[in-house]
Amino acid sequence: MASLQERLKSINIVRKFVYVIIGSLSYPGLAIINRIKITGTEHISNLPPRNVLFVSNHQTYFMDVIAFLHIFCAVKWRKQNKLGIPYYLLNPFTKVYFVSAEDTMKKTFMTKLMAMAGALTVKRTWVEEDKAVRKGLNLSDSKKILTTLKNNWVITFPQGTTTPFAPGRKGTAFLVKQSKALVIPIVIENFNKAFHKKSLKLLQKGTTITVNIKAPMQINYNDSLDDILSQIMDAIEQSDGYKKQG
Repeated sequence: MASLQERLKSINIVRKFVYVIIGSLSYPGLAIINRIKITGTEHISNLPPRNVLFVSNHQTYFMDVIAFLHIFCAVKWRKQNKLGIPYYLLNPFTKVYFVSAEDTMKKTFMTKLMAMAGALTVKRTWVEEDKAVRKGLNLSDSKKILTTLKNNWVITFPQGTTTPFAPGRKGTAFLVKQSKALVIPIVIENFNKAFHKKSLKLLQKGTTITVNIKAPMQINYNDSLDDILSQIMDAIEQSDGYKKQG
């Protein structure tokens, strides 16, 4: 039987209320105290309402996802490459979920609130926190994400860690291959400079944080998991080639 939290999370009006709270708390840090520079929203303006998988590099536990939620809501209100005044929170776009570690989403009131915004919690198989040892998703986690993709957008972080240039997980490639989802890469910068890794707390002011939304990937779903993962890691600029450039 689904938990109370899971049942509440499936109620749209509850999700909208959670978006208003989190959006109101996070907006100043994103767009007033710091400056968010957004590019590529034309690539998401006319996406189908389901089976879209966003893949991104990962710099903080929460602010990356929160920024994406702001952007998706703004785009649904016909804003392009900007947030502007956040009146989009009056009727936010909530058909989007994000993959997150189960243990992370149970630690504090804020993490539990974030979970209500649409977390798809998965079990971590590494022992030390934030170490990218895990190779893939277990079957129940995969089924949960694939089922959600059928009627929604899903955000995932292929590396599963905030460590830059950590290897990607084959579980992401498996999801792409099984769902044949439209894959949208996103590249972010400077979130780790502006925000604390595990909370909404500011680390410094006046930082320009960037979100670059790229065009949908052209993926051959018959390719091997290794090949698909390699394409994804290159698209989010976390491959060995980008590491050497850095």
